[in-house]
Amino acid sequence: MPSSGQIRALGAFDIAPKKGYLSLRRRRQFAMVQPSTASRIDLGLILPSTTPATGRLEPGAKFNPLFTHRVRITAATDIDGELRGWLATAYALAG
Repeated sequence: MPSSGQIRALGAFDIAPKKGYLSLRRRRQFAMVQPSTASRIDLGLILPSTTPATGRLEPGAKFNPLFTHRVRITAATDIDGELRGWLATAYALAG
């Protein structure tokens, strides 16, 4: 899972516990962290509708209609520059 320190580096935001997941919010929600299985965490993101869902950046509609995209995190190596870039975009848009 992205550590709170990695996400906090983006700037100030609130964490709101919900039933089954954590909501990450600025003025608006920009992401959510949800345990999915014993070996996977799902990260829901709210990105521009023009952001293509390709590879590990999956469409979010079937996952949770509030989110445009989902990334499945199964290992620390999944938290890379690409994922941090998606988080930064979602964070900026929630501003």
